[in-house]
Amino acid sequence: MASRGLKIDLKKSEPVANGFRFALVVSRWNDLYTSRLSDGAKNALQEAGVDESSVEIFEVPGAFELPLACLKAAESGDFDAVIALGVVIRGDTPHFDYVAGQAAAGIMNASLQSGVPVMFGVITADTTEQVESRSGKREDNKGFEAAVSAIEMASLMRSFKNRKGEDKAFPHVV
Repeated sequence: MASRGLKIDLKKSEPVANGFRFALVVSRWNDLYTSRLSDGAKNALQEAGVDESSVEIFEVPGAFELPLACLKAAESGDFDAVIALGVVIRGDTPHFDYVAGQAAAGIMNASLQSGVPVMFGVITADTTEQVESRSGKREDNKGFEAAVSAIEMASLMRSFKNRKGEDKAFPHVV
């Protein structure tokens, strides 16, 4: 029996996202790859029934700028979930560690501060080969995977809100 590694099987159920709105915040740095992540996320959302007009794309210069744009999108009240997409490839200096670490922490903080799910669709890799293997088709695409998670989290947040007509567990969710 071949091991699939540590990757979680996201095929819990077919995600349905009618009526949800999503923001994609995409880094332009490493555009060759981030454009593939963006395409993967848009494909996942489309497959789940999200209308193209319910997806708004915001571009930022690099991964370091993702957290602020994600926070602003989440705080706008216009989106049920935000999907951060970027690629950081290790180089010869410690720059990778600062950018990747701060992007991850900032994206998580944007979610916690706003109460809106902000998905981490950022590839942090040692080599371009690793990036290639994570920016392919469907489940081999970190953007696709992040969009599926965004749908699931948006649905979960709505279910909390609908429990008593008000979201007491996540007071920032509207």
